[in-house]
Amino acid sequence: MLAGEAGEAVALAMRIVTETARLMGARKLVPIASAHIDGALYHGDSGTLFAERLVELGAKVAVPATLNVGALDLACGTRVHLPSHERSMAKRMMLAYEAMGCTPSWTCAPYQAGHRPDFATDVAWGESNAVAFCNSVLGARTNRYGDFLDIACAITGRAPHYGLHLPAHRRATFIADCSRLSPALRAADVFWPVLGTLYGQRAGTDIGILTGLRGFSTEDRLKAFGAAAASSGAVALFHVEGVTPEAPDIATATGLASYPERLFITPAMLDSARGALSTVRPDRRDAEAIDAVAIGSPHCSIEELVELDRLIAGRRLLRPFYACTGRHTLSALEAAGRRKALEQAGVTLVADTCVVVTPILDRIKGVLMTNSGKFAHYAPGNTGYAVQYGALAECVESAIAGRLVRDERVWA
Repeated sequence: MLAGEAGEAVALAMRIVTETARLMGARKLVPIASAHIDGALYHGDSGTLFAERLVELGAKVAVPATLNVGALDLACGTRVHLPSHERSMAKRMMLAYEAMGCTPSWTCAPYQAGHRPDFATDVAWGESNAVAFCNSVLGARTNRYGDFLDIACAITGRAPHYGLHLPAHRRATFIADCSRLSPALRAADVFWPVLGTLYGQRAGTDIGILTGLRGFSTEDRLKAFGAAAASSGAVALFHVEGVTPEAPDIATATGLASYPERLFITPAMLDSARGALSTVRPDRRDAEAIDAVAIGSPHCSIEELVELDRLIAGRRLLRPFYACTGRHTLSALEAAGRRKALEQAGVTLVADTCVVVTPILDRIKGVLMTNSGKFAHYAPGNTGYAVQYGALAECVESAIAGRLVRDERVWA
């Protein structure tokens, strides 16, 4: 491939892969079963020109490859406030990746769109929450592949063999024990992004095993946890005892006969992490102001959108409400007959992208409420909005009331 026998595009991609392998100290390359491409989101013209150069050279992906969010909503047509040049370059970029044979999934949750590699298979995935879910919940093996390296791996069908591709590097080195928390809290969706934020702050790049969560997790909760942990830390893999495939018990997850360090998660720790997710000071004069609500980072599943419809219950939203999702979930929503009711209530459905990676929000600044730990982490820097974090039900009631509505009972 390096010699150009498979074409110039493959040679270019292989140069990127092998140089990365050298820099990371990998002794060999490993064949991959699939890729998830994060590099199709427009950040500047160079990314578009790089993708178009690969197309010009005849590049095609050698393995199934899904696409992460782009900068435009091509499925719903939600307005994106990009200048004409940036809009044109963003669309050209998206089309270039499709021309290379990538599946136009345009979602940060490809595992909800059917892209679910088998246990212990090597893959090359980008996008931090997708990487965490792939490693942790599915048990496939990937490092956090950055923009442009991801498509190079997909074109060559190879990845550097280091890091989380190696079983020895996937073992837990500490325990996060949640057993002392109330069952009601562990069973609440609002708890999981907060726990993920706290876990990510503690873990950094370390790998831990969480205990005391058996019977409380769902895929959507693990999704929310992993996204928050990957945002507040650099978490690419976590274990949950009795839940995730590499953690039937502590001994298996750690590879040790004796227990490593155990961190007991306390209500005080959670209060601190939850407080940090909201950037609006409670003593501010307009502390109850809400200018918009956004959910869906990672993208909403069909179950989450159905729950949103149930909570709204035919009422009218007073504040702009954005629900970001994938086009695959949008199709399921339409099939379930739920899309019209959400839109009539005032929900703006966003597909293929989200409100934090591209300018969709109408106001330049204000207060954004969300139930997403990832949105809460990135929104102030990416959008200029201050953030109020809360449960999905609190987001709905706040949008209906036009001001912040809290229900603190589950945290008591």
